[in-house]
Amino acid sequence: MYVVISDKPLTTNGAKPAKTSRIGTKAAAPTPSEPGKSPAAPPAPATPAAPEANAASESATAPEPTTAPESVTPEPTAKPAEPDKSSTPRSTVEPAEPSPAASSEPDTATDPAATPADTSEVPLAAAPPDAAADAAPPKESPAKPGETGRPAKRPTDKKATRPVGEPAPPGRLGRFFARVDQAAGGYAVDLALYALSAGFALITALNSTLLPHRAWGAIAVWAYAGAFVVAALQLTGHLLTRRRATSRLAALFGNGSRATVTWIVWAAAALVPVVVQAIQRADGRTDRAQEEVMVVEHMGERLLNTGTPYLSRETIAALPDTGRLMGYSPYQPGMSIFGLPRALFGDVWWTDARIWFALSTALILIAAVLLLRSARSFPTVRALQAVTVLPICALTLATGGDDIPVLAFCLLALALAATDRYGWAGVAVGAAAACKLFALPVVAVLAVLAMAVARGSRLLPGAIGLPILVLVPPFQVSQDGFVENVIRFPLGHGLVTSPAQSPFPGYLIAQNVPNGRYLTLGLLAAVAVVITVRMLWWPPRTAATASLICGWGLLAAILLMPTTRFGYLLYPIAFLFWAAALRPAHRNHTATSGPLDDTALYRL
Repeated sequence: MYVVISDKPLTTNGAKPAKTSRIGTKAAAPTPSEPGKSPAAPPAPATPAAPEANAASESATAPEPTTAPESVTPEPTAKPAEPDKSSTPRSTVEPAEPSPAASSEPDTATDPAATPADTSEVPLAAAPPDAAADAAPPKESPAKPGETGRPAKRPTDKKATRPVGEPAPPGRLGRFFARVDQAAGGYAVDLALYALSAGFALITALNSTLLPHRAWGAIAVWAYAGAFVVAALQLTGHLLTRRRATSRLAALFGNGSRATVTWIVWAAAALVPVVVQAIQRADGRTDRAQEEVMVVEHMGERLLNTGTPYLSRETIAALPDTGRLMGYSPYQPGMSIFGLPRALFGDVWWTDARIWFALSTALILIAAVLLLRSARSFPTVRALQAVTVLPICALTLATGGDDIPVLAFCLLALALAATDRYGWAGVAVGAAAACKLFALPVVAVLAVLAMAVARGSRLLPGAIGLPILVLVPPFQVSQDGFVENVIRFPLGHGLVTSPAQSPFPGYLIAQNVPNGRYLTLGLLAAVAVVITVRMLWWPPRTAATASLICGWGLLAAILLMPTTRFGYLLYPIAFLFWAAALRPAHRNHTATSGPLDDTALYRL
């Protein structure tokens, strides 16, 4: 056990009190010499001390009054070894400096024999002077009789650990990618992105077998090349001014300027090709749109004329062989809304379904970024690039476009959930699922998230109600038409096969392994079971975690589906990058999601 040196005087007449220890009274020590000088020799015996001081010393040590004790010169002894400071617990009062007279006493911090048997009432030792800069340790209860004087362990706060279901802190590989991503203020990756995108657009313009893709590449290559030049200038300015940055320079070479360039590049590489191809198509070019654009427009026409966007199996079988593929509509009824302008106003450029895809996508993404209130943050800029500038997204919007508004609705739903607007989040993800079944996994993940944070009653009505509501008109006309178009055809049981045949593992297994289609469906079911068990056992508690689950889950599904397209990869890429943009929004809404006693719920 350790010693505390009392700071209370033992006398009331002004006499200097004697220092006490556990084993007796120490003689009053002379004032220590200055640093660097040897200590003065012990004083010779002198006139007995004053009766008041002697009485004070006796009252502190002797059990009964005696005559004044004779002064005894302490015998010189070897200097004891200094105690190990690493093993000495910290305390709260600065100890007095040792004196030569006290050096003859045994060092109780290192000599076990000097420790008294009963340590139940001995307080803790005083703290060294350097302990003021450290955090104060927790209070420790005094040791019980019979226990050693070892300091008690600090109790573990189980609630202060990482929340169940939350991503672990990034490891070494994650920190490496983060350093690469943020190198030179992010401009290094920007340069690589625009350079590779320009190369991809050039190769597409020269070698693609799809004419709408070639038309896109011929325009997008100039947009990406200009973005590369601007990013190079921004990088140069960032390197020259980073050590004397001001608010004006930060506006020119910071994340705000990167976000502005991102929006401009998206307009030049995606929106301009959309308008150009729509105008050329309205003028009579039949090679300026992919099949899905015409499928969506036919859905709007059928919905307006017959009340259902689907043809029955018998009607499709009666079509010529070359027209059966275009007779299928493998989308939810909500997608037909984008084809209504063409059905209502005829063949003009602004009734092209891609124009409405692009317009709705732009409005939804702007709303999502404004909700996050971090439009100029580094993660938001990088996520915005992944959703807009990345060629897989820009090309899809310019030539087909039906997946882009669905993705935008899902990202908006995650942003609404991150800001505790679960009611509107349900409406947004419900609108996505009402357009395409690809959004149903996102509905499931957000539903688990909402129930985990006690918001299920707000999200579920919109998330489930809208997809069911849009089924009412077609089911009243023909249920078989919906099943044939939305269920049988994507699973490969239609009258014709789907042209979605990218060489991913699921497609290769289905084509080259006996009963491979059933094997891929079994693998898909196994992945679905694993993700479901993970979510139920460790439910997500933040929208960022939900976005990560959506990204990795959809990536596994795309790779294992027997019929899939390379363009579907835009979904997992966008979700994985969007998760980083959602984390700052959680820090501003830490008091609105989850049990009140969970203090570590939002330590992201």
